[in-house]
This record gives sequence, C-alpha cells and structure tokens, in this order.
Amino acid sequence: MALKIRLRQQGRRNRLVYRLVLSDARSPRDGKYLETLGWYNPHATEKEQVMNIDGARIQHWVDQGAELTEKAGALVKQSAPEVIEALRKRQEAAKKKAAEKRKELKKKKEAALA
Repeated sequence: MALKIRLRQQGRRNRLVYRLVLSDARSPRDGKYLETLGWYNPHATEKEQVMNIDGARIQHWVDQGAELTEKAGALVKQSAPEVIEALRKRQEAAKKKAAEKRKELKKKKEAALA
C-alpha cells in the first residue's frame, strides 16, 4: 500500500480549511484517511492559528516510506523544517550509494572484458 501525506479539504465554500492527513495513494482527495497529522487554515489572522503540524508523526511516517505531496511538503517545510532536511539528506545518501554501485559495476565489467 503506497502512503501519501497530503491535504484534505474541509469547511464551507470560500472558507476552506485543510487537514494534513496520511492516506492510501489510491483513495480520493477527501476520502478515507489513516491518520490526521495536522491542519492548515489560510484564513486565520493570527500566526498561531494558521497551522498546527505534528512534525514527529510526519517524520515517523516518512521513515516508514510515506511520500509528501508538493503542497504538503511546502507546509511541512514552514512548520517542521527538520523533517524536510532529514528527507533531503536521506535522498542524497541514496544517490551517493547508487553512484558508488554504478562505479563498482563498471569496474567489474571492464575487468571481465579484459
């Protein structure tokens, strides 16, 4: 099951509020979800009322393999930048490991041909 952390629309017309939820990638945008990870209110006037995001739970689910959507990633970057930083470091490490693996395979091929 592919998991995504994404925004779910709530509220009335022209006064939308969003929940940051963990859901199956195949479920609809406003459909069933597994866990609520926070909320975002773009109409709030005070800074504390704009968003509330649980960075620890997001980090947990990202470690389990959940993917952030583009908009959800932007919100998480504002409220919990350490999650995005850890994700970026992990992706860089994976790229580095893949490059080393490619070099190793190339050396083995050259050795086999020689």
